[in-house]
Amino acid sequence: MEGKPWVFDAHCDTVYRCWQTGEGLARNTGAVDLERVERAFGCYAQIFALWADPDRAGPGGPEGDYAALLAYARRQLAANGGRIVLCRTGGEVRRAWAQGWAAALLSVEGAQLLGCDPGRLERAARDGVRVITLTWNRANALSGSHRDHPKRGLTEQGRRFVRRMGELGLLVDVSHLSPAGFWDVMELSRRPVLATHSNARAVWEHTRNLTDGQITAIIKNQGFVGLNFYPDFVGGDRDLDSVRAHLDHILELGGEEQVGLGGDWDGGETIPALPDIGALERLYEYLLRRHYPEGVVRGLFYNNLMRVVSLP
Repeated sequence: MEGKPWVFDAHCDTVYRCWQTGEGLARNTGAVDLERVERAFGCYAQIFALWADPDRAGPGGPEGDYAALLAYARRQLAANGGRIVLCRTGGEVRRAWAQGWAAALLSVEGAQLLGCDPGRLERAARDGVRVITLTWNRANALSGSHRDHPKRGLTEQGRRFVRRMGELGLLVDVSHLSPAGFWDVMELSRRPVLATHSNARAVWEHTRNLTDGQITAIIKNQGFVGLNFYPDFVGGDRDLDSVRAHLDHILELGGEEQVGLGGDWDGGETIPALPDIGALERLYEYLLRRHYPEGVVRGLFYNNLMRVVSLP
């Protein structure tokens, strides 16, 4: 494999960080900006999360935060027209790449930003949202989370929410979700399920990481698991070898076509070897030096996530 890597990453909190700091997407002091992307990668797509702390909502509540985050994201995309464009599907991402542009997709991290209301989903889809993480670290009206009421699965409202997402072509993200909620989603969903930024619990014990049973279920569902670079979820020596351990474990479970990148950029710190999005070049070169098959590396870096978002 020659040339710069192509990257399609499933999770960053850059919109929230820039909204808070007043910085922009073109250049900032966080982990993701267009200058670094254009320098490091041949093609680039990113799922940008719309997230805000539910315990620190603004005057309009979580739904007001959603509106503000969406407006900010739109302003940033408009300010950088000709460099990055909003997309919803794999076909749109490919067309952006053919024009030499980066591609931005939107997710909502924590359905409380939509009032946990199934009736809000059609509007969210029109807003350009493609992925919804049902909960963040707090339980909400849809389900428990991995650390807040972890034995609580989907409520009846949560079931209606997931069904309506499927009808609209929205993809469910089970990162942060309670174990019970996870299995409820797997039972209900007729579409591929994503864990956009979640690692393997067999490699490092943490409630945010997925069990082998969960990973296997996502593989059978033809979904997606995005490797997370937050140090407490990577574990071990918190280096590239530690990231590789999660990758290898998912591959051993049969996830060659399901594993990808979900760095959790700007959601907190990442491991020292991967301080920002541009450092993915290091991971790319690291894997090539260790003779990972070309198909595995391409799948990890962009192709597996492209497959999922290309489905109708």
